[in-house]
Amino acid sequence: MDPQPSTSSQSLSPRKKRPRIALSVTEKLMIQNVYKHVFEEKAASLLPIEAPEKKECVSKTADILGIGVTSVYSVLKECKENEQFKSPEKRGPKHSFKDKLDDFTFAAIRRKVHNFFYANESPTIIKILKVVNEDPDLPNFSWSTLRNVMKHLNFKYVTKSRHSILIDRQDIILWRQRYLRKIKEYRREGRYIYYQDETWINEGHAPKKAWIDQTVLSSRQAFLDGLTTGLKQPSGKGKRLIIGHIGGEEGFVEDSLLIFEAKKNKEDYHQEMNADSFEKWFRGVLPKLKPNSVVVMDNAPYHSRKLESLPKMSWTKPRILEWLTSKNISFEATMVKATLIDIVRQHKQEHCDKYVVDEMAAQHGIIVLRLPPYHCELNPIELVWAQAKGYVARNNKTFKMTEVKKTF
Repeated sequence: MDPQPSTSSQSLSPRKKRPRIALSVTEKLMIQNVYKHVFEEKAASLLPIEAPEKKECVSKTADILGIGVTSVYSVLKECKENEQFKSPEKRGPKHSFKDKLDDFTFAAIRRKVHNFFYANESPTIIKILKVVNEDPDLPNFSWSTLRNVMKHLNFKYVTKSRHSILIDRQDIILWRQRYLRKIKEYRREGRYIYYQDETWINEGHAPKKAWIDQTVLSSRQAFLDGLTTGLKQPSGKGKRLIIGHIGGEEGFVEDSLLIFEAKKNKEDYHQEMNADSFEKWFRGVLPKLKPNSVVVMDNAPYHSRKLESLPKMSWTKPRILEWLTSKNISFEATMVKATLIDIVRQHKQEHCDKYVVDEMAAQHGIIVLRLPPYHCELNPIELVWAQAKGYVARNNKTFKMTEVKKTF
């Protein structure tokens, strides 16, 4: 019988690749100790005048631990430069551009694109990227992020008359045209137009630019010369204040300010508002508005709660049949749920196109007119927000929420 091969001579199964995550202090110490052991073991097999080759020791250490040689070199370098290893910095959850940008930024980018349309110039991502990144009031974007933003804004790149051009989506164009027709019609009828919107402001809100004394190079020099190091800067954005209001050409409606402190410092204030809180505020505002007036607002989710829920696949079949019966919609009892839901979709506009706030307003003889998505430039209240925020920035000295509320 042939002798069995020893365990040490058997080939090992390939190691799984280690996920790319930061090394902990314990892992760094392990790498350091294994390298030291490999180095000493190699040195013992050499003559006293010979020294182990570092590259060979690093390679063996990486092989033993199943990591890359780069990680070993990185740990050895950190060990040489510092007395002790540092724990990796904790990284927060990754946020997409939708979480980091607000409606004002989205609307500003849309205006940049339409400026090309007005000039009858074909916009491309490169052209748009240039004008957006040159605007000091807008964040800088990479090519790929801006491309995703354009898709989010419902622009699409199409081939038309042998030239690839970027165009607004057809339903958005129709929505914008419908809005402009309606607002003109209501003005001709002499209706008073109110504009409603929400915004936010941080307690660390301050001017982006300020004068500085370039001759003052340190705090010590400033102290000795009887000078200062310049304006006090906020340590960060701080807490966030959510503000909502409604007004027209005669100014804001009295005692109608909606203001509260955000519980979480979200980039998008829409995540802090909900339909219940908005509807409660709106219900109190309606009696203060002129009869036969119009309220212009955007299509934020908390403005757009449906008066009645539309049946969906999660509903039981008897519940769907009951809903169809209540709406006098024809169906066959033998139909499967998918077919019944398809019938529901065909009658969606007819039975489920009413919003709670629209019905609340209608009870007071008031019409709600909704802006197209990301068209805040059609809402004049945005100009007021810009002025108010500028005033707060110029007069915010303590960067405390109490002062921001008082100043605003």
